Amino acid sequence: MIRVLKHENMGKSDLGWLKSTFHFSFAEYYNPENVEFGILRVLNDDLVEPNTGFDTHPHRDMEIVSYVVTGELTHGDSMGNKNILTRGQVQYMSAGKGVYHSEHNFGKETLRFLQIWIKPDMKNHDPSYGDYRFEWEDRSNKWLHMVSSKDGGAPIKVHQDVNVYSLELENGKEITFPVKGGRQAYLVQIEGNSTINGLTMEERDAMEIVEEDIVIKADDISHFILLEMKKSK
Repeated sequence: MIRVLKHENMGKSDLGWLKSTFHFSFAEYYNPENVEFGILRVLNDDLVEPNTGFDTHPHRDMEIVSYVVTGELTHGDSMGNKNILTRGQVQYMSAGKGVYHSEHNFGKETLRFLQIWIKPDMKNHDPSYGDYRFEWEDRSNKWLHMVSSKDGGAPIKVHQDVNVYSLELENGKEITFPVKGGRQAYLVQIEGNSTINGLTMEERDAMEIVEEDIVIKADDISHFILLEMKKSK
């Protein structure tokens, strides 16, 4: 089963300094038919103006992954971490028993990043933080495995059975991704346009994939993120 989700039908918010596209119910956007996809609870596509951001605020019992598309993301938290991430780099935080953090754009250009919340395998994990500065070329015409479970092979490991990949595909190139029995995946066309199993995908569109292999053909330079997980009941 494949379902295309058009970006123009997603939740929207414009606070001036922050413009967001909500893939799932979040903040003032609530759609009872679109609360989550399996263990994927939040996927926000955020545009943050320079010298603004999210001041210190709490989280708990959530695996949080931030993927930078353009600009600079500055993270700080109550565990003493402070780092700056740029295009294609990933920040991970297990909120666990509770943690405070902030995210700002102190750069000169608009920051675009994907804020991803994954439900953990249990509550009350000890909080932890990590980031990884992937080389951009590592996802050129191939799937870059960025995030996995603790038993998986990715450099970033979370408290859940999930795999997160990124990909940049050149115009005219094709690539496959198998979604096996008992598994499902959520794909976001971050940049560019493509055709997937004969279906048109535009920038910021998403796709739900359940137990079906996909073939992606880039219609121009295309940038994707894909989360693969156990099929929800």
